[in-house]
Amino acid sequence: MSASSTQPIPGLNLSSIELLQALIRFDTSNPPGNERECISYIRGILTQAGLESEIVARSPQRPNLITRLQGSGEAPPLLLYGHVDVVPAVAQDWRYPPFDAQIAEGCVWGRGALDMKGGIVMMLAAMMRAQAEGARLPGDVVLALVSDEEAGGDYGARYLVEEHAHWFEGVRYALGEFGGFTFPLGGKRFYPVMVAEKQVCHLRATVRGISGHGSLATKDGAMGRLARILDRLERAALPVHVTPVPRNMFQTVASHVPWPAGFALRTMLIPRLTDVTLKLMGDQAQAFSPLLRHTVNATVVRGGKSVNMAPGEVELLLDGRLLPGFSPEDLLGELKPVFKGEADLEVVHHDPGPAQPDMGLFDTLAAVLREADPHSIPIPMLLPGSTDARFFSRLGIQTYGFLPMNLPEGFRFLSAVHGSDEGIPLEALTFGADAIYEVLLRFGRA
Repeated sequence: MSASSTQPIPGLNLSSIELLQALIRFDTSNPPGNERECISYIRGILTQAGLESEIVARSPQRPNLITRLQGSGEAPPLLLYGHVDVVPAVAQDWRYPPFDAQIAEGCVWGRGALDMKGGIVMMLAAMMRAQAEGARLPGDVVLALVSDEEAGGDYGARYLVEEHAHWFEGVRYALGEFGGFTFPLGGKRFYPVMVAEKQVCHLRATVRGISGHGSLATKDGAMGRLARILDRLERAALPVHVTPVPRNMFQTVASHVPWPAGFALRTMLIPRLTDVTLKLMGDQAQAFSPLLRHTVNATVVRGGKSVNMAPGEVELLLDGRLLPGFSPEDLLGELKPVFKGEADLEVVHHDPGPAQPDMGLFDTLAAVLREADPHSIPIPMLLPGSTDARFFSRLGIQTYGFLPMNLPEGFRFLSAVHGSDEGIPLEALTFGADAIYEVLLRFGRA
């Protein structure tokens, strides 16, 4: 552990590690969230550092915090935002209790260490350092810490954008989750920075069939049709679409890695060869495939009232994710061969995002990463999931997923997020706080 890892944050008597431990110990599992105590604690930390903040809430138990650090006015404001709620840690095997925030094996362990209380600590540490050192910032820095990201954002970012948009006037760029972490490939250290994300598109399939007594053989029932649909959905590969951000990402990576990895990445961008190439890539296909096609996963089944009655109707909910620039109608068209008319399919929720990213801040972020790690290769990334960025985009704000982490070899970042044994290396926490501080000093400057 380096000395910087244990040094107090300027203006506080806590180190970044101790602050993260404190935040993890607030159980903000969503549902139900209960983010109030965690937000209240952070507000006290900001007050101690000399920063005033405001609480705005749709529900008292689910508040959001906003604070502002004044800049020189030479540049527009920069937004930093993150969520304090976490996904539940139940039905998982943890080596270290998920809300104890133990330090072991060079990491802080606990639910939210990566997603995204660790990122919040990076932002807080950078902002409080700027306040304590009297840094001359080009523009104001707005910090928004929100509730409810993990369950849709109705109490958090959506509420802020719809009811308190005045806080974000003039903001063009934001830093949020996820990106800036080490991604080793072909002996090189890439740092993907999220510049775009897939769109939420939740669907409902209503499956109908013959109902009857459970003692009778029902050959064309709703359950049987549902089974056929699920089987086809499991085996289906939706069409490949090579959109601009993944094309840029894979071409950049391919130019830095040796043969055959570089050749494989270029081949993957040829739609008729994509699936063959992904098969040859093995485990890496799980990370790459969602960047090249829409995805749909069955998540909820509802149906049947009695064990001795075959239902005449079953409801299936599906989590669909659209590539940027496509519409729900595009996805419905691609699903027709999968469902084969055996269900009525409808869109129940769609959160669109911008079709093309504004890359105006990317070079600044890339320069900060290269200076922090001279071996880094920053690349733009499409996030296969979605974040609160989709709400802030409604205000014309471009989010960059930028929580920089210099992860050690073998650290499985993607599987750790929302998984058991979620943890963040101690050095990565300091690395991220220092990198974000550098961005605060540079944004808006040529």
